[in-house]
Parts: sequence; C-alpha cells; structure tokens
Amino acid sequence: MTRRAEEFKPLVPGRLGLYTCGPTVYSYQHIGNMRATVHFDIIARMFRANGYEVNHVLNVTDVGHLVNEDEDSGEDKMEKGARLDGTTAWDVAQKYLDAFVADTDALNIGRPAHMPRATGYIAEQIDMIKQLEAIGYTYIIPGKGVYYDTSKFAGYGKLSGQDLSKIRAGARIDDTGKKNPTDFLLWGFSPTGAKREMEWDSPWGPGFPGWSIECSAMSMKLLGPHFDVHAGGHEHINVHHTNEIAQSEPIVGAPWVNYWVHHEWLMGKDGKMSKSNGEIYRVADLINLGYDPMAFRYLLLLGHYKSPLNFSLESLDAAATGYENIVRKFAKIMRAAGTEQNEPNRKKHDEWRDKILAAVNDNLRTAEALVIVQELLKDADTDDATKFFLFGFIDALLGLQFMDRARKLCIAEDAPVPVEIQALADARGAAKAAKDFARADELRAQVEAAGYAITDGADGVRIVKK
Repeated sequence: MTRRAEEFKPLVPGRLGLYTCGPTVYSYQHIGNMRATVHFDIIARMFRANGYEVNHVLNVTDVGHLVNEDEDSGEDKMEKGARLDGTTAWDVAQKYLDAFVADTDALNIGRPAHMPRATGYIAEQIDMIKQLEAIGYTYIIPGKGVYYDTSKFAGYGKLSGQDLSKIRAGARIDDTGKKNPTDFLLWGFSPTGAKREMEWDSPWGPGFPGWSIECSAMSMKLLGPHFDVHAGGHEHINVHHTNEIAQSEPIVGAPWVNYWVHHEWLMGKDGKMSKSNGEIYRVADLINLGYDPMAFRYLLLLGHYKSPLNFSLESLDAAATGYENIVRKFAKIMRAAGTEQNEPNRKKHDEWRDKILAAVNDNLRTAEALVIVQELLKDADTDDATKFFLFGFIDALLGLQFMDRARKLCIAEDAPVPVEIQALADARGAAKAAKDFARADELRAQVEAAGYAITDGADGVRIVKK
C-alpha cells in the first residue's frame, strides 16, 4: 500500500495470516502461473524460519471469473473450459485442480493450510453482498446483475495510487447500465430462459458470484476480518485487488489487509508468458524435456519477485547446471565420513544460518541467499558436519531439495555400472580419441537411452544411473 519495504509487524505476535491468489481451474497452469505459487511458498517458508505459525490460504477459483479484461463480462472461464473439453464445469475444475496440485508437488511447494474453492463459499459471498446492499454500496442492472458502486468508496484506487477518474478498469463490450466505468459485478444473473451449469439461488434471483467477491468472503471466513498479508500478481493491483479492498473495508474497516505483496511476470521471447500468446510451458513439459523441476525452481529464485524474469530453455539450461553443481558439491560433503553423526560447530552454524536468512528476510532476496550458499560450500573454515546441518535449514527455507538430490546422486554413483553400458562408454571414449565425434555422440545417445547419464570431467568420465 505504501509502495516501499516495511518492517513486518504481525496482528497477533508469532502468527501470520497469509492469503494468496490461486489458480482459476479452467485449464492447465503454465510455468508463469507457477512463478507466483513458488513466490507464495517462499513467503510462508521465510516466516516459518523466523518462528511464525503460518495460516496460509490459497484460493481456487472454480466459478465467476469471466473471460473479458474487465473481469465482469463475457463467458465464465469455467463454462468455457467445459465447452472446450466437452465435459462439465465441475469435472473441468477437478481435472485442472488435480493437475495444479501435481505441479506444486513437483516443485516442492508446501501445501497451504487451506485451499478453498469459490463454489464452497457461496453462502458467505451472498451474505457479504447483502451487507454491502444494506449500507447502500450496490445497485442492480436488470438482466445483468448486482453491481458495486465505486463512487461510494472514497479510497477506491488507493492500492494503485491512481485517482478514481484515471483508473481504466479494462476494455468492455458493453457498459450499458453502469453508473461508473470502474463499477464491478458482485452477483451475475443467469440468462433469461436458460440455466447455467453453475448457478445458485439468491435474494436477487438465480445466478453466480463475481470474481472478486470470493476472495473477500473466503479470506474473512478463514483468516478473520483483518489479516497480515495478501499476495498476488501485480496485474491484479488496478482491478481485482482494488475491488477486494473496496468491498471489504466498508464492512470490516481499514486496513482490511496490513501488507500487500505483488510479484512480477515470467517473460518469454514475446513478452509476458500467458495462455493467450501461445508461448507456454507446463511443469510437466519441462519434466518431459528432461529437466529436474528443482532446476526451474532454482531459476525462479535467481530472480527477484519484484522484477520480470526472462525465461528460455537456454536460461533453464544454465540454471540446471548451477543447481547440479551445488548438488554435486553437497554430495561430496554428504559422503564425508561421519557427517550425519557428527555435531556441527554451533557458532559457525548460527552465523551462516543468520546470514542466509537475513537475505531472504530483506524483501525475499533469494538470489543473494543462493550466493551465500555458494560461499558456504567454498568456505574452508567451516567443517563438513556444519555444512551438512546447514543444508537442512537451506532446504527448509528455499525448498530446493539439495539434500534429496545429493542422496540420490550418491546412490546412483555407488550403483555398479552394467558391463554393456561400460562397453558403450569405453567405445565412446575411443571414438572421441579418434576424433570420430559423430560416432561418439551416437554412442552417448545409446547410453542415455538405456537410462544412464555420462559426463566428462576433470576427474574422468562419470556414468550415473538417471
């Protein structure tokens, strides 16, 4: 709200109430969407590392998010998804929610305390609209729905810092009936003579909730009338989050939310990565291309959430190399005799821990934290036992699963290489020595097709089961 970094002061000491914008489950989430979810996960991990009890709510929009830019006109995204999939909106919601959860698991994103679905809180949304109606903040456009009158709320636009008269709520097909261009839908009426797949009875007739009302109703139900942090994409500042404030604060008072945190986009070669421009990857796509999802998470943490981050397969390759280097270095530490049994140097441990945590505590500077991790690995004055214990903390804070991947690498390196695979590797070495690189590449491909990775390093050729 103040557009600057501030010291965090909780509403309840030792507790964090966190609400984050989750998926609209009409389609698969792409990796640009997943940048947001990783960012939310880092917020929760940071607070836990500082000793907070975190009540994290991540909403699931399964009704009411309309397709046009103003977010309150056009076809419902869920009904559109059902039409395209040739199934029901309810089936669409479950299919894509399951896919989203699978992606979060692959990226080691911790499960929130609550993942409420908008369709599960219709009564709460209706009740909130009734409260706004009672205090004179609503009006009805016949045939369209119940609308919020933004002229009634003096603070409308304060989150973005824009004047009410200058806020452009988005392109509209038809504004007929609106008192102000920024007024927005609270409850949409079902079409006359037709029944929507997702509709409910209400005091104003059968229909469905608008998009923004779900977040206010669900957050208040699960976090209380006031809570600490609301996070989401910066594209939500001007309309969605502005609307949430406008419909919440007349009921509960200000400030409804103490801190707003907005992340920037993941960028492709043609701008923002989105479904509309066709340039998208899913987490499953990256896995099918042979990437460890932790390499993608590592790439995200090399950027800062407040800045756009460029994505390409080349940048992911570079991140994968950096991530694997850390894993290999830590695997050597893990192999050191007695590492898991020996006690760490507590003074050294706490110094490094505090240094890494301080970087993340300062507005989520994860890239700086990773630089400190590299410094830790190289530090000759810190023993292996201390480094080992520190990586438990690092994994808890950043969620990069260094320890898991290092253990798997140790197991793979200890596994005996089958005679036939070793023969292929030896033949590849002979082909390289003879400068028959085409043959060497062919033999390498055969090794990898058999489920083994082969790399050339300063210490010779390494063959590891994938």
